[in-house]
Amino acid sequence: MTALASIRTTPGLDAYLDELEERLDAAVGAHGGVVSAVGAEALAAGGKRLRPLLVFLATPPSEPANVAAGVAVELVHMATLVHDDLIDGAAFRRGRASAWQEFGPDAARAAGDYLFARAFAELAGTGDPNDVALLADAVLCLARGEALQRRQRHDPDTSIDAYLERCALKTGKLFEAACGLGRGGLGAFGLALGIAFQITDDILDCSGETIETGKVAGTDLREGTPTLPLLLAAREDEVVRRALAGGPLDGALVRVAATSALTRSRELARAYALRARARLNGELGREELETLTDAVVERDS
Repeated sequence: MTALASIRTTPGLDAYLDELEERLDAAVGAHGGVVSAVGAEALAAGGKRLRPLLVFLATPPSEPANVAAGVAVELVHMATLVHDDLIDGAAFRRGRASAWQEFGPDAARAAGDYLFARAFAELAGTGDPNDVALLADAVLCLARGEALQRRQRHDPDTSIDAYLERCALKTGKLFEAACGLGRGGLGAFGLALGIAFQITDDILDCSGETIETGKVAGTDLREGTPTLPLLLAAREDEVVRRALAGGPLDGALVRVAATSALTRSRELARAYALRARARLNGELGREELETLTDAVVERDS
């Protein structure tokens, strides 16, 4: 049994995920028109629903999981994917035409905004302003992370600390918010796990596999996004350095694999996973989160 499959046996999780999917459908389809159609396509593309899963697993066993919070964090995640594809000019997402490619840039931009709005409508409906503030802060961090990525583009001298800051803003903060919405005091766990998750994504982008986000391997190098494995490889190989800076790409991705960059990046991802596990403090009832932590960094898709 895979790690994620074992987590699916957690009591109450199947019912939570079933309700989650129903409410995602309802939230996206709440208003007709093009933006709703684009949102429905993004929803149909699927995904692991990892962020809603964190809401559930971070909820104390004695309390009911907040389905509205799970819906909200997934809608925010979907919105960022729609916008990211538009910004990056990515033609495909999870094997399907990206929203802007199929419906046009204006429709994709509006659909991303619509998904953000629907996320906050779902969460506001619970009547808890603290939850809304928590998610709003995470969305602000996402925007800051995207701006930081734009500034770092084609810069092989980007520091590792600056890269990790971007990982925290673009990925870690939404993981942190998902765990915070579970109200189990596990925000710090979510932040560390999110950074480990992003480093692993960036490794997979260099490994020749198509990863769960739908990006074709080598996307980061082609776009000049300075990820950890590319930055480390650029320090060892001048061909990789020139490619990351916007030069010729021929053979550069293969040369990344020939350096120590992937191994060193994997080590750092595991270090952040260990940091996340340490935040659990060995509490009873957190075995599923420990399993999830292992699954995040050892996945191959």
